[in-house]
Amino acid sequence: MSEFTRGFRAGIPIGIGYLSVSFTFGIMAVSYGFSWWQAVIISMLTLTSAGQLAGISVMVHPGQYLEMLFSQLTINIRYSFMSVSLSQKVAASFSGMKRWLLGFFMTDEIFAVASAEKTVDAKFFFGLSVAPYFGWALGTLGGSVLGNILPEVLMNSLCLAIYGMFLAIIAPKARTSRAVLCVTVVAILLHVMFVYLPILNRVSSGIAVSVCAIVAALIGAWLFPHDEEENEA
Repeated sequence: MSEFTRGFRAGIPIGIGYLSVSFTFGIMAVSYGFSWWQAVIISMLTLTSAGQLAGISVMVHPGQYLEMLFSQLTINIRYSFMSVSLSQKVAASFSGMKRWLLGFFMTDEIFAVASAEKTVDAKFFFGLSVAPYFGWALGTLGGSVLGNILPEVLMNSLCLAIYGMFLAIIAPKARTSRAVLCVTVVAILLHVMFVYLPILNRVSSGIAVSVCAIVAALIGAWLFPHDEEENEA
């Protein structure tokens, strides 16, 4: 079995998951006033679930460039850390433009599968990325085209799917890690404050998301510091 085929097979479950979740993004993008082809282009050029949701909410209010910058930097900076981490395990053939593509295709799930490899071969990684990439794009297309056809009750239900994906990532870790649970609870409480408290509820969604993420992370780092000697061990 070639490395590309092995990677492609490993990426099929991720692609199926992305197909259903990105369907929700397509519905939400059209409900915000985007055309179906605009939603598909966004998914094909960015490939970031939370970043896309935050992005379209800011894009409907033109001129908020700083908000877009801060919100996308806060949400997507984790992909930079993942790419740097995975780049330490890549094979010698993984050089030049291939490393740029590694950063482009990087997602939480692709990183999780690729990082389990002892050495990440370029063919394996690109095979791994095929199904998730096209699954995300095709799901967006389906949601943006069929969103107006489906019953309203079903559309409202599907809009919760993408949040369910985030809960599925956080919940298992929060059950075993006090640090993750604490950071999650703090972020939730902060966001509730931005939604309901006077003055704070006037802050735009992009800035609110950035503030919640940064403050929650700082509190988590303060309450649960990592010992350097323990990390080295």
